Amino acid sequence: MFSAAVAYALGLRNRFRGLTVREGLLVRGPAGWAEWSPFAEYTHPEIDAWWQATVEAATLGFPEPVRDRVPVNATVPAIGPEAAHALVATSGCRTAKVKVAEPGQTFADDVARVEAVRDALGADGKLRVDVNGLWDVAAAERNLRELARFDLEYAEQPCASVGDLAQLRLRLARAGVDVPIAADESIRRSGDPERVVAEHAADIAVLKVQPLGGVRRCLELAERLGLPVVVSSALESSVGLAAGVALAAALPELPYACGLNTATMFTTDVTTRPLVAVDGEIEVRSVDVDAAADWTAGPDATAAWLERLATVPGARATVTTVIPGSTPDLRPTPTGATHEGEL
Repeated sequence: MFSAAVAYALGLRNRFRGLTVREGLLVRGPAGWAEWSPFAEYTHPEIDAWWQATVEAATLGFPEPVRDRVPVNATVPAIGPEAAHALVATSGCRTAKVKVAEPGQTFADDVARVEAVRDALGADGKLRVDVNGLWDVAAAERNLRELARFDLEYAEQPCASVGDLAQLRLRLARAGVDVPIAADESIRRSGDPERVVAEHAADIAVLKVQPLGGVRRCLELAERLGLPVVVSSALESSVGLAAGVALAAALPELPYACGLNTATMFTTDVTTRPLVAVDGEIEVRSVDVDAAADWTAGPDATAAWLERLATVPGARATVTTVIPGSTPDLRPTPTGATHEGEL
């Protein structure tokens, strides 16, 4: 099925999710390059869905787009206020997502960062915060009351569980605090995304293509949920980002800027034309892998990724022709050719 497989390692400009290097596996199929990059701590069945997304991208490609450009936000890691201000001011984006609740930092650090970003955006820019489920209900209510003065577009996953999100949303409404709630982990990691709607736990759904099993599955899920959607990345290379851009491009409605401008967080990429925003938008297009391959992680890393992939049901048969230690052919595949057996 796949004609090449190679592991990548991309350095991050700032620590993000505890990472300084993002790693993953690229595979090439009849439809082009695709990415499989579940984080190291993820296991079955989560990583199986990530592989389903990879197979879709490599073999089927993506649905027809209804737009040719996708609006995106700047993503602000847990950095100091001066650096946060500079990042947003030079991003070209009119929306920014700010990471808060970083372990080892204080809420005062969060407030300073959010205030700096609001200043950089101006009064008419859109500002959202991402908590990654690290506050309990009481802390979330207290902190969002304080942050509401910065006119938040929404708060992403302020609490970990669906029940806590529902309780928080009710408490904020009763207190007259107008901060919509977006669900991320409660959709992609709960195993029951529809529960978010059933319990009235969120106003917005954050969808990520790899964790949810592909673009087509995300489109079906968006229709079932019936909530406004924000498409976000799982910190992928531009190859993986192309799937997120394809989802955003295919959605019937796209009321929010998407969290897909994360290629700017890397010091390099797997392509000479990364998917990065120009004037706050990303062009809907395919991504060609750079044959120079200075981003490759080496044959041992590729072998380790393939060993992990072999644990995914049905995946072993697609990778048996890989020769660990060999140099993959990264040149574009000619139309109609799949190079079976050249992995």
